[in-house]
Amino acid sequence: MQLSIFLQAPTSSWTTPVMMGGMILVFYFFMIRPQSKKAKEQKKFVEDMQKGDKIVTIAGIHGTINKLNDDGTLLLETSPGSYMKIERSTISMEWTANVNKSTAVEIKK
Repeated sequence: MQLSIFLQAPTSSWTTPVMMGGMILVFYFFMIRPQSKKAKEQKKFVEDMQKGDKIVTIAGIHGTINKLNDDGTLLLETSPGSYMKIERSTISMEWTANVNKSTAVEIKK
């Protein structure tokens, strides 16, 4: 008598599709949806930038927007009289928000 026959759990034909569906839902709600939401927020943030905004790039360069160009670039003033031409997509939304938040706290003091 084989022992493996007694150790196998009974399975039904609907458990595998239900488990696959559950895994797909978990991937959607914990990975795909948050990433697409963050991408929309980043796109809106880049579109709403204006001259004079203080920003930080993903490379860590701090500066103030001097000019917004139509080709997807901008002129960033890093120090008085020193300008860099950078892509709008290189601006970090999180780091820029932290810099502007800390500046607002310093102004209140």
